[in-house]
Amino acid sequence: MHYLITILPSLLAGLKMTLGVFALTLIGSLPFGILVAVLQRSPVALLRGVLNGYITIMRGTPLLLQIVFVYYGLSLANLVTLPRFEAAVVTFILNYTAYFAEIFRGGLQAIPSGQIAGAKVLGFNRWQTLWYVTLPQVVKTVMPSVGNEVINLVKDTSLVYVIGLGDLMRAGNIAVARDVTLVPYLAVGALYLLLTILLTVLMRYVEKRLNYYQ
Repeated sequence: MHYLITILPSLLAGLKMTLGVFALTLIGSLPFGILVAVLQRSPVALLRGVLNGYITIMRGTPLLLQIVFVYYGLSLANLVTLPRFEAAVVTFILNYTAYFAEIFRGGLQAIPSGQIAGAKVLGFNRWQTLWYVTLPQVVKTVMPSVGNEVINLVKDTSLVYVIGLGDLMRAGNIAVARDVTLVPYLAVGALYLLLTILLTVLMRYVEKRLNYYQ
């Protein structure tokens, strides 16, 4: 117990970094995911093709490789040089936007066309129909899938170690290498587990709150 207390400050500092990447990714990727899903229904074929290509690349390549490319590749190509944290957040937002876009696209396709027609009869324009009729139902429908991705995001944040960010997993690795013991890994696992449990409870609460559509 005394050893855990001694390494706890470094683990909590790493946890702060993990939560920062997690929170900023959600804040960015959820609205962008909805936007991409809506734009995929655009009548402009070129726009649909570009978005489909983006989603295919993001979902078809490892997130770890994407982090390396954004941080190292863009700099080597003399395009842009991003600090470690910003590079990680940008990469995560791009990656999770693609996954959320596919989730919301499926939700949009599940909305009966009769409801959209009914909204037009009531005088709603396209954006009013989307905001007041379609999106509330889509959010309820896709919430379980969104919850799964949120849980995955917590665990995926550990990949930022590849560019040297001091996240929770890196703090555990440093303690293990320094003290030659696996106890830090147990503490790291417990913290990740606690986060996933809290998020699972929160997502289930949100799902129950959205049951007014039943």
